[in-house]
Amino acid sequence: MKISLAKFSIWRTLCWASLVVGLAGHVVADDVVADSSVARDGGGENTADGANDAVWPRQWPRAWFEPVKTASQLGIKEFSQSPRLDSKDLPPVEQRLPTDPVVVTPLADIGRYGGTMRIDRNEWLTFPNVEGSLTISADMRTVLPNLAESWELSPDGRRLTMTLREGLKWSNGVPHTSDDYLFVFNDLWHNEEYEPVTRRIAQGGRAVKVSDRVFYYEFEDPNPQIVNYIAHYGNFMVLPKHYYQNFHPAYVDRETLNSKIADMGFISWVMFIEACRLQRIDESAEPPTLDAFQIVEYTPKRTRMVRNPYYFKIDPTGQQLPYIDAVVSQDIESKEVIAAMSATGQLDFSSYELKTQDIPLLKLGEQSGDIRVLIWNRLHSVDVAIEFNYNHEDKKLTSLYWERRFRIALSVALNREEMNQIIYFGRGTPRQVTAHPSSSMFVPEYATAYTEYDPDRARSLLDELGLKDVDGDGLREYPDGEPLTITLEFMDWETPKAITLELLSVYWREVGIDIRLKIVDMALQTARAHAGKMQMTGWHADRVTDIFLPQMVWWAPVHSGFDNTMWNDWVRWHRTDGQIGTEPPAVIRELQQWSDELYATVDPERRIELGKKLLESNARNLWTIGTVGLAPQPVVISSKLRGVPDQGIWGWDNRWTLSYHPSTWYFESGVASNEYE
Repeated sequence: MKISLAKFSIWRTLCWASLVVGLAGHVVADDVVADSSVARDGGGENTADGANDAVWPRQWPRAWFEPVKTASQLGIKEFSQSPRLDSKDLPPVEQRLPTDPVVVTPLADIGRYGGTMRIDRNEWLTFPNVEGSLTISADMRTVLPNLAESWELSPDGRRLTMTLREGLKWSNGVPHTSDDYLFVFNDLWHNEEYEPVTRRIAQGGRAVKVSDRVFYYEFEDPNPQIVNYIAHYGNFMVLPKHYYQNFHPAYVDRETLNSKIADMGFISWVMFIEACRLQRIDESAEPPTLDAFQIVEYTPKRTRMVRNPYYFKIDPTGQQLPYIDAVVSQDIESKEVIAAMSATGQLDFSSYELKTQDIPLLKLGEQSGDIRVLIWNRLHSVDVAIEFNYNHEDKKLTSLYWERRFRIALSVALNREEMNQIIYFGRGTPRQVTAHPSSSMFVPEYATAYTEYDPDRARSLLDELGLKDVDGDGLREYPDGEPLTITLEFMDWETPKAITLELLSVYWREVGIDIRLKIVDMALQTARAHAGKMQMTGWHADRVTDIFLPQMVWWAPVHSGFDNTMWNDWVRWHRTDGQIGTEPPAVIRELQQWSDELYATVDPERRIELGKKLLESNARNLWTIGTVGLAPQPVVISSKLRGVPDQGIWGWDNRWTLSYHPSTWYFESGVASNEYE
């Protein structure tokens, strides 16, 4: 299955001619500034843990790194609303806003009301309708207050007390209270029907109400990462109890509930709540929201949202946000069609389904004047990380995997710089899986370990292991002469996995390793990963910032999922205290112990120390192998859309655009579409 690198090089050269002019000025290393003095006092523990060594674009307002100010702090006493709300039967805007509204600083100019945002349905993830009690700073390290005006973590890390802002309301005008958080934590996450296995962050915990505005989470063991978890998953931790309690057996007798759920076409109350919460059914338009936009129409092909008239944020002039009237998302199944629609101005914001390889097409489309193509950078440590299944049933293969020399050989056999040129136009960074440069745990040397291209060394190491080409076909066999063939299964999703792994297979075959590629879908990926059936897989290495890294690390078997096939038997052994699974080797047990302590420690210095230990172990042992990361990500916007930064960091860790405040984005023309009604 060898492919021609020459063909790729020709393709790259042709594309580069149309790309080079468009990229100029978008990604400029000099247009960033180090700022180690940004404020990080959020009223409780934060995750900065020291000076910020990262660099951030000058255009980002300083306020994006700080706790938000309120109207009273800025002397704002008069408030206004979109003219679209004037004819609605609503209380005055002053009564709909909280007692002391939150003031959001736009990127540059104060916006104007109007317009409908057209997006692909997947873009609802990245154009965040996301409001939690806490949120993430633009530095991807610091936790800031949001729906909560303050929080306090006890010195032992066992209790997190939250104080909500006064006067917050759901989109239907019902007060937002502590009960909305207790419902999720106690009634859902600790309900065996809804959560057969309690998620790690909630284990040994309970939520306790003090008043309508004050409540606390309390845990048997230290759980300081609850702060980071809330900042990232905050919108998953609050639901309108007054709506969802009508579908919960603790509040509705079982017979009545079962009848209601059956009449709606669902097999259980659990399935209904989950589908409704994830915005996958017609009924998703019914629950009220705290977000900037509320769903008013859901069909399998289209979702329509309009501004939440009770949204709690304003701009510095007292205008209630959001500026944009409505958001219409459509279900577009083909990624190629999404790229074409993005290039021709049929979408006002598009990025999630776009790839680096789409940039030339998008840049050509930019010449029409209808769109702007911004080049952000993915936060992924690497776009494709190679995962060995150390617990696979083929013991001969896993014994080979366990050989450090084998892993080093595979790593140095990769021509990462050529991959960077072919796939990323030279704009990515060859590196191993490690922390993002913004992280307090980042060590540059760990990113470059064993990344030099040295196929001769790879061949020498493989020879040392007794892997020889016995039959003269150019591919190596085991020392006993048995064929050595490795199947790498992968899902071609989010990052350019297919082209990366095609190149990887070429490099490895050039040193004699027979690697077979197999594309799978999400269902198969999940099933085979959990069952430990994959010999090898590839996934994108996000979860590498200070917000996420202490919760779910790549470098120790403490967590399993559809994206992790490396060592699930060792995970099960660890999570069940040896009741199931397989006991790992001593070096892996040490990683697990470090990871557990990293998760639980309330000492910032110890957290960084442990994080670096885990990262150093991967740099030395290559438990997983990296390719190219910190890669360019195309972000296509309407030429009339304002408030979107030219430079940004794109990924799951920072919820894509969350820190860039999409509620302040606006259309220059201010033309209000009739989609609003």
